[in-house]
Amino acid sequence: MPAKNGPPNGQEPPRPPAPGTLMVDAAHGDRVGEFRGVAGPYWSLRPVGGGAEWEADPARVRPADPIERLRAELGRANARSRGELL
Repeated sequence: MPAKNGPPNGQEPPRPPAPGTLMVDAAHGDRVGEFRGVAGPYWSLRPVGGGAEWEADPARVRPADPIERLRAELGRANARSRGELL
């Protein structure tokens, strides 16, 4: 029997969000990142406060809720005030 390329159990893969959407990666301790794009079977997320992108399994990623978005944006604003972000 030939191997199938696709999600297990015949499920459709999640649809990628719009670039810039804040997402939570459950596989990385509920880390919040900005969606940057698709890299093969993974989604690329970038820390809101800056830093290196990481690849996330789309099945373990969900949209950030309002309080998570607020915390991420506040962290970004604080980093800018300290001169850490341009």
